[in-house]
Amino acid sequence: MVGAIADAAGVATCRALAEEAGRRRLVAAVPALEALCRRFKGFGLLHTVPEQIAALQALVAIGGAEAAATVLRFVIDGVVLGPGLSTAIAAAATLQCRLPPRSANVMLQHPDPTVRVNAARCAPPDPDTISLLSELLHDLNRPVAVAAACALGRMGRREVRPELFRLLRQAPTIEILNAVIPIADEDCIVVLGRIARNLPHLTTAAVAGLDEIDNDRATELAANLRQAGPR
Repeated sequence: MVGAIADAAGVATCRALAEEAGRRRLVAAVPALEALCRRFKGFGLLHTVPEQIAALQALVAIGGAEAAATVLRFVIDGVVLGPGLSTAIAAAATLQCRLPPRSANVMLQHPDPTVRVNAARCAPPDPDTISLLSELLHDLNRPVAVAAACALGRMGRREVRPELFRLLRQAPTIEILNAVIPIADEDCIVVLGRIARNLPHLTTAAVAGLDEIDNDRATELAANLRQAGPR
């Protein structure tokens, strides 16, 4: 099956083979999926290329370092163009890729807000990139502004703590929670404790986050939460 992926003809066949590789999480299929995607490089300026989308979805399903490196090459090399780029950069974000500064800076200025959101999630701690992320805090598209704040928080930029604290209180998510951890203060620790107690779907992440904070109160709170167990 693996050998047939790169040379498969027809959208239905390509999709079926890619889906099967993803379902079975076949790491051995990653080079073939890369070859399939690269086969259509230069296409897709106006419409997505179904074969490329199928390959990207399979790579996300397979996961791991090799799949992540492959998707990162797609973004850097411009393998996926036009509307398909949104899927490619989303796959890079899901696989926790880190874009090089030059690519990140281009993507952060892309007209498609979904590309800007996921570029922020893949952004490196480069001075020029940090400057662009700071500008995106005022983006008219709210998800872009939130993604930029989260990216800066993960980089330890304390200037976004007020905004992340507000988001943590009003609309907590795992992404926001993880972004707060590197810059958490006493107020953040208190809110993290409340989240752990009151929002079961975030309890594990909140307790793990408290463990990461270099603060005696956070450490004690995490221990008490674990001892109390699920509510």
